[in-house]
Amino acid sequence: MDTGVASAAKNMAIDAELLENVHQSPLLHLYQWERPSATYGYFIDPLKYLKPEAIEKVQLARRPTGGGIVFHVTDFAFSIVIPSHHAGYSLNTLENYAYVNQIVMDVVRTFIGKETLPELLQQAPPPLDGASHHFCMANPTKYDVMIAGKKVGGAAQRRTKDAFLHQGTIALAIPDENFLNGLLLPNTHVWDSMVKNTYSLLPVCYSREQLKKTRDEISALMMQAIKKLS
Repeated sequence: MDTGVASAAKNMAIDAELLENVHQSPLLHLYQWERPSATYGYFIDPLKYLKPEAIEKVQLARRPTGGGIVFHVTDFAFSIVIPSHHAGYSLNTLENYAYVNQIVMDVVRTFIGKETLPELLQQAPPPLDGASHHFCMANPTKYDVMIAGKKVGGAAQRRTKDAFLHQGTIALAIPDENFLNGLLLPNTHVWDSMVKNTYSLLPVCYSREQLKKTRDEISALMMQAIKKLS
């Protein structure tokens, strides 16, 4: 299901609706952002960790899942809904997280096509500071998708008795430093943590065309992977 370009709030509202109206088979939801955006976990107040002017520079939207703040500027964002009657559904959230990220790991491996293989993180390192703990790509957590000790894929989930919703992000590149510094509170290690912990699939210098092509290629690989689950 590809709902195209929409506001951050609309994209999150569609995900919430998909979790309430569960399909019979696993569903992949693809979408894009009408402007630079950031989503945040259901229980987070983003303005505790971002400058007040962030609301003018990015579209902010609360996710129906948990987790930290995710910047949707140079990532590949997607959502997957797994119904409760499917073999991939578990009452254990970490098992659900590992199940979907195993799929993401295989997609990333196919995309890279190199000897360096992604793996699922088994033990999360401590964050550099308290603020970094609340930013997805600055804070690797258990069963995130890792390459060479850096996080390339993260997510957040919400589970009901009927299904679970997995909202994921794959790092294509780290957002521009000046852009992020215009959003992040001063005197934190969030930017340092993102540089230290994020594995970018694109080179440091990339074009808009490369970014689009990479999104398209990963989108096609994700669709192939989800079809195999039905």
